[in-house]
Amino acid sequence: MENKVFKNHMQLEMDAVSENEALARIAVSGFLSSVDPTLEELDEIKTAVSEAITNSIIHGYEEKKGTILLRGRLTSEKKESTLHLEIEDYGKGIANVEEAREPLFTTKPEEDRAGMGFMFMEMFMDSLEIESVPGEGTKIRMLKKLKKNRVV
Repeated sequence: MENKVFKNHMQLEMDAVSENEALARIAVSGFLSSVDPTLEELDEIKTAVSEAITNSIIHGYEEKKGTILLRGRLTSEKKESTLHLEIEDYGKGIANVEEAREPLFTTKPEEDRAGMGFMFMEMFMDSLEIESVPGEGTKIRMLKKLKKNRVV
């Protein structure tokens, strides 16, 4: 992080229930208010967060009890801000991350799951890293550079 200045961070721990998808979206929106993102940036980030949270609920915990951690960090460099997000669960993990990243891949075809979650995260964010250990959980790291002239 050469020349990058750490400006703000947040952490939210929530139950892995579908109602908390909206909470995560609102929390990230509020967290970003200080950098005044464009509506397009905000929509893309909220979509990526929704997909990550939904994956944790539906696939990580298979709608059983569990916890999801959402961490956010803002850094700035000159007149550019960068959002770093991390979504972590302690669910069943992903056996084959590369296969899971393939568009249309789903482990729940009987539930009409489209298998587009990771594709949307990749499309809307500047980087996506997935770390997963079967039986231990999954950690998703995403980064989004925000348009210039927005300073933390």
